[in-house]
Amino acid sequence: MVFFTVLSTRTIIGIVIGGAIIAIGSYALVTSFGLQTVNVDDTFQVGESTSYSFSAPKGSKHFLNITADSFEVFLRSPRGGLQIIDEQFKRELTVEWIHLQDGETKLKVNNTGASKLNISGYLTILTDPILITYHLLVIITGVVIIGFSAGFSVRKPRGF
Repeated sequence: MVFFTVLSTRTIIGIVIGGAIIAIGSYALVTSFGLQTVNVDDTFQVGESTSYSFSAPKGSKHFLNITADSFEVFLRSPRGGLQIIDEQFKRELTVEWIHLQDGETKLKVNNTGASKLNISGYLTILTDPILITYHLLVIITGVVIIGFSAGFSVRKPRGF
């Protein structure tokens, strides 16, 4: 209890906020390692298009169900996996594939029909390594906030 009487209110607030930021950054850092399963459930209006590009390791499974009046699909998987699809489809397309080697998959879907386009399914991906740096920056920000707030409790020398 003596410890908290020495600290000012600003310092305590800074420690709480900095601690919360460090906790959020640490949780995000720990959960970003390894394979991530991304659930996809997107809807696009008439004439809109979308693209997905992701890296996946060997043996990762992917599944997509695309429904619309008519649409174009361009899909390229690493060699040995799914062959290139570059076609026009009507009503529904269900695609399931496994990466037979590490690599990047690119998918582009263009809604050419008179109804909304819906893409649903899941993708198993590797997260981008730059995200680790972002999470570390969030953690460092929390430490800096705690450091600055600690300065409010320092006793001022005589003459100030």
